[in-house]
Amino acid sequence: MGILWEKQSLPQPTSPSTGRYALVIHGGAGTMSKTGSTPSQRAAYKSGLRAALEAGYDVLRDGGEAMDAVVAAVSTMEDNPLFNSGKGAVFNTAGKNELEASLMLSKPPASHPEIPASRRGLGVTLMTRVRNPSHLVRALYLSPTAVPHAFLSGATAEDIGESLGVQLVDPSYFFTEHRWREHRRGLGLPEEPLPALVAFEDHPTPIPPLDQLPTGTVGAVALDVRGCIAALTSTGGRTNKTVGRIGDTPSMGSGFWAEEWNLEGSWVQRVLGRLFSSEEPKAVGVSGTGDGDYFIRLATAATVARRVQYLHESLEDATRRAVEDLLTEGGIGGVIALDNLGNGIPFVILKASEGLFTVPLTVAMPLNCPGMYRGVIREDGVPKTAIFADDVLD
Repeated sequence: MGILWEKQSLPQPTSPSTGRYALVIHGGAGTMSKTGSTPSQRAAYKSGLRAALEAGYDVLRDGGEAMDAVVAAVSTMEDNPLFNSGKGAVFNTAGKNELEASLMLSKPPASHPEIPASRRGLGVTLMTRVRNPSHLVRALYLSPTAVPHAFLSGATAEDIGESLGVQLVDPSYFFTEHRWREHRRGLGLPEEPLPALVAFEDHPTPIPPLDQLPTGTVGAVALDVRGCIAALTSTGGRTNKTVGRIGDTPSMGSGFWAEEWNLEGSWVQRVLGRLFSSEEPKAVGVSGTGDGDYFIRLATAATVARRVQYLHESLEDATRRAVEDLLTEGGIGGVIALDNLGNGIPFVILKASEGLFTVPLTVAMPLNCPGMYRGVIREDGVPKTAIFADDVLD
């Protein structure tokens, strides 16, 4: 099987969430200004977000895996120079691109039943040659014999990925003129001449990015019809980061998380579960973006899940409080998160007078800064996006 999803025969869903799927994405959070933006800039970002949503939706609509949906969505953003990942990655203090990515699943993918449940996920860091880090983490996650670890870095990860069919490129591929000038300006250095080997771009950035000196990432969280949630995050890191710096994106529990557990919530949730005979576990997935050092210090992504599991908070409350904690400590950013049970209530509930009705999938996208590129697409196939903090999804 290739790196990207191929149509295949997968086990049919048997849980109460049959037929339910959704995808939520982010393209980074930071200090972008609405007043300083132009209509063409806003349109370009929204177009990029919609393309990512539609790529992931195509997988989910046809019954594909959440894992493959998030790869499809994120790789679309990695190929778009507007976003700080892949082709649009920022530079470190030495003028180099060091990429990071991660993938985590709430349970093993149905297409690969040989993957042990304890596998959980994998992060990679200090990548300099892999064109799409999202493809790399998928390939390594699906190869537990070759890579039995949860975290890998550098040339070793890329060489193993290449042996598994992942495309490597010359490091000059990641150059974009705007990010280069931003890097030099941030260090107080002359912006010209441009590096000799990359004096022109094959695919120049169509417009200047909205975010200046970004710290953000791109990410996606998807739920498929078999109840699996996958979270994938990819980034170029912080602008002018120290060489060798590792952020929250590949750090499990900090910038990404996905898991499921048996529902043992509040007494109301337990009664509802027994009353309507739902044995479906609770599943949650989280991807973060922003000042990664604070996500690491607060274990932000895993904390969201712990709040939902042990404090019985709704996903909206858990993510909002986690993002507020970041700001209290001095970190800006946001998270996207998705659950499978509508705040712990089984999806299909018997209503005596009206038959069956469904509880909406819970999607959360809180932020504590001026903006976060974000979007969601559900079963109706309508992509909805937003950029600034006060934007309504449309």
